[in-house]
Amino acid sequence: MKNKILLKIIIPETDDTFDIFIPVNEVIWKIKKLFITGASELSGNLLDKNADYCFINKDSGKIYNNNEIVFDTDIRNASELILLKIEK
Repeated sequence: MKNKILLKIIIPETDDTFDIFIPVNEVIWKIKKLFITGASELSGNLLDKNADYCFINKDSGKIYNNNEIVFDTDIRNASELILLKIEK
């Protein structure tokens, strides 16, 4: 389990929270895409799979770039991230 970390993902849009393990060597956009797909199915398609979302660190307020690798960010075990829809 050295290559995975446990995160708490908070989705205010659906009022859900999820605890998930993610690999540290993966790109943020891939994790976000997989998570949105899974969370949408679990919440009864309340999330818009075609909308833009961003991950925000609950403690620091940092918005993560889609092309960042998890290992290169400040995301660590037990981090809490908020998934917010980006309105255009």
